[in-house]
Amino acid sequence: MQLQFVGCGDAFGSGGRFNTCFHVSGARVNFLIDCGASSLPALKRLGVDRDAIDLILITHFHGDHFAGLPFFLLDAQFSRRIRPLVIAGPEGIEAKLPKVMEVMFEHSSKTKQRFDLSVVSLAPEQRRGFGEVSVTPYPVVHGESGGPFLAYRIEAEGRVISYSADTEWTDALIPAAQHADLFIAEAYTYDKTVKNHLSLKALEAHLPAIAAKRVVLTHMSDDMLGRALPYTAASDGMTVEF
Repeated sequence: MQLQFVGCGDAFGSGGRFNTCFHVSGARVNFLIDCGASSLPALKRLGVDRDAIDLILITHFHGDHFAGLPFFLLDAQFSRRIRPLVIAGPEGIEAKLPKVMEVMFEHSSKTKQRFDLSVVSLAPEQRRGFGEVSVTPYPVVHGESGGPFLAYRIEAEGRVISYSADTEWTDALIPAAQHADLFIAEAYTYDKTVKNHLSLKALEAHLPAIAAKRVVLTHMSDDMLGRALPYTAASDGMTVEF
């Protein structure tokens, strides 16, 4: 199975990076984790077949993780997509998606798609299956507006992917990521404490308890970029096989 970092930047595009969007593909699965505002041009730049994507998992409603959906959906409509699509995310997503559609493109939420679109809310710590993909959300800490905020433990084709999403340290990350084949973790700063975000030093203190097989850092600010790091750091377009 393969994960490609379509975008791994923070909200401010530090280092010229695209907003968060990860593409996971395998023999029987094809899905996105998050779809930030810049995701559609990033997907096109990498030549990702958007019509093959069956599922989009959203961690929270901040623009750098969620605001790419109107562009993705309108592109699907105009490119005459017929493959069904599921968008799943925190509770409230059924109401949030039409609102962001209307902000970006008036009346777009009222246009009937040529394809079947299902929008599904996910409850913390309740496992949910989407075909070959099984998702367990965990609540994380990222402020008040733009939530609920979820980390994901995703099982597919005998592999486990975990993604911290944006969060300060919370013990919920241990069951979310424990023994995962791939743990994608926010490392917004190196050792500076920034409310609602995770520093590398705070993360490192808990990595022995998490014991993931592979850790990749993402959502890095200028404070992290350019440092020599003891872990793999994501970059736009980077592919991980696991």
